[in-house]
Amino acid sequence: MPVVIGFEGSANKIGVGIVWDGQVLSNPRRTYVTPPGQGFLPSDTARHHRACVLAVLQEALQEAGLKPQDIDAVAFTKGPGMGAPLVTVAVVARTVAQLWRKPLLGVNHCVGHIEMGRLVTGAQNPTVLYVSGGNTQVWTQVVPCTEHYDTAPPAELICFPDLFHFLSPSSEPAPGCRGPS
Repeated sequence: MPVVIGFEGSANKIGVGIVWDGQVLSNPRRTYVTPPGQGFLPSDTARHHRACVLAVLQEALQEAGLKPQDIDAVAFTKGPGMGAPLVTVAVVARTVAQLWRKPLLGVNHCVGHIEMGRLVTGAQNPTVLYVSGGNTQVWTQVVPCTEHYDTAPPAELICFPDLFHFLSPSSEPAPGCRGPS
């Protein structure tokens, strides 16, 4: 099985993960945090990612006990997400792939979450209601095809605010989010 290094930075977190045969060898991350109530601007978030990414890359390699020549492919989040942080991650991943002479793989952020869930649960051909901020989608997977529907049915969309209010989940460390009042 190939060893793949992946770069993720679609929002306020920058991460570099290394996987082999479904096993996570390393997954260091840094989170851009602003004072409560301020939220984060794409340009400031991208600046944070640029400042951190090389240290996170070195940490990932050290934690996995690998060198660049041990890596078979480079992956990166191609979207959806915030434009400026995504560009930062894409430039870094492309540069690493060229310097290390490795193939480059763009990954849809939503599919990454779904595949991670499949790996953890062992689910086969799942149908997933994916809810992430303003990005609510229905995905159904029947290997080798994936069907994707961009808008959830109204009943699901209507229930989320009430469900969120009922569950009162923590949004930490998302800056500026305090949860329901």
